[in-house]
Amino acid sequence: MKWDFVLIALGVALVAIGHYMGLVVAPPEAMMGEVGRILYVHVPTAWVALCTYLVAFILAIGSLWTGRYSWDAKLEGAVEGGVVLNALLLCQGSIWARPTWGVWWTWDPRLTTSAVMVLSFGAVLLLRHLLEDPKRRLTVSAIPTIVAFVNVPIVYMSVKWWRTLHQPFSSPDTVENTMVLPLRIAAFGMLFLSWGLIWARSKLAEARLEAETSAPDLPADIGQVILPGEES
Repeated sequence: MKWDFVLIALGVALVAIGHYMGLVVAPPEAMMGEVGRILYVHVPTAWVALCTYLVAFILAIGSLWTGRYSWDAKLEGAVEGGVVLNALLLCQGSIWARPTWGVWWTWDPRLTTSAVMVLSFGAVLLLRHLLEDPKRRLTVSAIPTIVAFVNVPIVYMSVKWWRTLHQPFSSPDTVENTMVLPLRIAAFGMLFLSWGLIWARSKLAEARLEAETSAPDLPADIGQVILPGEES
């Protein structure tokens, strides 16, 4: 069974259900009214983006520890998925900020650290694109991934450590019950959908790595033609 497609299908279904409940069934947010409904998209994206970067961090350590290309392929998928989620997170945040804060962007601590996060993990993907040797690429991309992950807990804790426009941490005790259920369904949907896509992307990376590592070595001088009888 292709579990990546199962996760994608389950994720799409849960996202559709969660978003429908958030847009139609749940009541308007007390302070922001109808604008606050974007939280059913924005918050799950944030949660899953941070979780995906955590998985990338673990995979980076695993690829360095084992030296296996299977870990490296999964790392590529996780970092790429995390960057996409991170970019969506920033776009959604800007859309939400305009009617609530009056600006598309401000150098709020959480916004700034999130921007640094997408740039740092994006640099990992750029490094992978520039390096052709699979073994060197494994090492050179794993180490920056570990370094980039240092910013992830900073993003998470930024609302506690600094004065910020973002609201403090919420919990089921501080959120209306009618809002908790659609938020959880949307979050699990985003999790399954994203990780299903990341799994499928990792398979492509693994197939490419397998082709690279099994390719026959080329002669040192590609332009040199070796005629019959001249072999040493």
